[in-house]
Amino acid sequence: MGLLSLLLKDPIAFFLLIPLLLYSIIVHEMAHGWIASLFGDDTAKRSGRLSFNPKSHLDPIGTLALFLIGFGWAKPVPINYRNLSSSRRAIIAVSLAGCATNILIATIALFLLQFYTFRTNHFFAPVLLITAKINIILGSFNLIPIPPLDGSRVLMEFLPYDAKHKLARLEPYGFFIIVILLWTGMLSPVITFVQNLILGLIGILFSVVK
Repeated sequence: MGLLSLLLKDPIAFFLLIPLLLYSIIVHEMAHGWIASLFGDDTAKRSGRLSFNPKSHLDPIGTLALFLIGFGWAKPVPINYRNLSSSRRAIIAVSLAGCATNILIATIALFLLQFYTFRTNHFFAPVLLITAKINIILGSFNLIPIPPLDGSRVLMEFLPYDAKHKLARLEPYGFFIIVILLWTGMLSPVITFVQNLILGLIGILFSVVK
């Protein structure tokens, strides 16, 4: 089931993968706090959430889900949006920071796979490939504009007040809405589209670098 099958198939690769995946969800949350601090809100810093200590971030269920289904989460970083300067620009930057970090991690992993040494290594090749795949999933999934996902905060900044308020009111039910949409397969085309878009952007970046 999920990544646990890798434990039986290739234990060394599995244990190499653990810190990479855990820090993929940790750094996702830390990025929100880092960017918020740049725009004037130090709530995450004062809460000890800009630390690399996993104990400050890991959510037991989110961590378990990461290895069971390949998608997980850390505890959300506290942010006081009222403290942010240049509100709309700051909110969008803070909201996109986590997804951008996951895309960056995926880009680095795919870049390393361009090198023969990594591409042909029995341990590093699967680790880098899975790291890239899961970070693209994390990045694309969080861009979906359903509260409490990051994409919803970006969308809210472009909506009229009434529509923004109605979307915000969905947040207590967002998890159940997302589960239902995933279970029915209705989100699959959206996630696939965003993943392909991210992969396309990474491909363009590689072609420019070359």
